[in-house]
Amino acid sequence: MTNVIVSAKPWHAAMAKNMQLFCGGEWVQITTKEGFTPESLARIKPDYVFIPHWSHLIPPEIYENYKCVIFHMTDLPYGRGGSPLQNLIARGHLTTKISAIQCSDGIDNGPLFLKAPLNLEGTARQIFERSAAIIQNMIYSIITLNPKPVPQEGPPVIFRRRKKTESNIDTVDNLDELYNLIRMLDCDGYPLAYLNNNNFTFEFTDATHQREFITASVKVAMK
Repeated sequence: MTNVIVSAKPWHAAMAKNMQLFCGGEWVQITTKEGFTPESLARIKPDYVFIPHWSHLIPPEIYENYKCVIFHMTDLPYGRGGSPLQNLIARGHLTTKISAIQCSDGIDNGPLFLKAPLNLEGTARQIFERSAAIIQNMIYSIITLNPKPVPQEGPPVIFRRRKKTESNIDTVDNLDELYNLIRMLDCDGYPLAYLNNNNFTFEFTDATHQREFITASVKVAMK
């Protein structure tokens, strides 16, 4: 059995190696858009293509010819669309579910293999790292149990991808919202919570929330 893991995120870097230890067989990690093509998959001949995180469109030539499983950080059909983690925290969610779905021609609308709970405490980086271990267990279940995907049920709720301007702390007006804004963006590759004045940009990380104040690390740069 040969399977593929598709993700460029550092918290998924060891996933193929881990799954090889857990499940046996051959596991291939793909981390670039150039490496994730119909031609490369034709050479690998995977049984499954597992996609923990990917920011590019997946062409029909891939998902129509291979069993592609996407992992989405919401309890689908709630939360289809972009920036799921940030949208969940901004809406006050403390927990969510990771949904493993079959890749299809729509946005996060494919049939479901299974779901698993995820706590949303901590920084974005901590949540992503926590989710990686859960996704590994979900992949193990799919490999060993071979569940049949079933259609999503219920009315969908659509999330839109957040814009960088929404990371400006001027957009919030209380300490709870400020704390959540800082922590939900506190991860490499995301636009950190920031504040501008005439000369400088202030970027915030490592927030802790006390009853009447927040402490955080701040990086100051010229505009």
